[in-house]
Amino acid sequence: MARVGLTTERLVRAGAELADEVGFAHVTVSELARRFDVKVASLYSHVKNSQDLKTRIALFALEELADLSADAVAGRSGKDALVAFADVYRDYAHAYPGRAEAARLRLDPETAAASAGVRHAHMMRAILRGYDLSDADQTHAVRLLGSTFHGYASLEGAGGFSHSSPDPEESWTRILDALDALLRNWPTR
Repeated sequence: MARVGLTTERLVRAGAELADEVGFAHVTVSELARRFDVKVASLYSHVKNSQDLKTRIALFALEELADLSADAVAGRSGKDALVAFADVYRDYAHAYPGRAEAARLRLDPETAAASAGVRHAHMMRAILRGYDLSDADQTHAVRLLGSTFHGYASLEGAGGFSHSSPDPEESWTRILDALDALLRNWPTR
């Protein structure tokens, strides 16, 4: 029988908070059980194992990030939408580093197809329609943008830009300007 007060949703949220505190790689069912002062077995009616917990945290993070992104880009287009979307990713990585890492967890194809990751892709493609790219070029652009957003946030979060001038915020603004210019002048084959 499940312990009173423990729900899958509560455990996943606590797991996400734990990921932000100690890093996503260190999230385990055992550590979560310690947080709730319960035996590990008490959690197995809610999650199968640590991998299942991590998958659920990843899905939670993707959903949370998709909701924030949708709110940020609503009513925007072109560069304004691109900047709003990018800023959500960067701000989320600053505020929730473990969740941001979780959002990059490799999911099996069926789980990925049912996740909010699909919403992210649709939003990115909607932004890119404002740049008049072909479907094939949109795929390349989605990969470019995702790599840039995640890469910058990861390097910045690890302190990679704290040792020199200019300020990372200035670089971020310049990078977004450059991405906008590139998307407006996308090379054709």
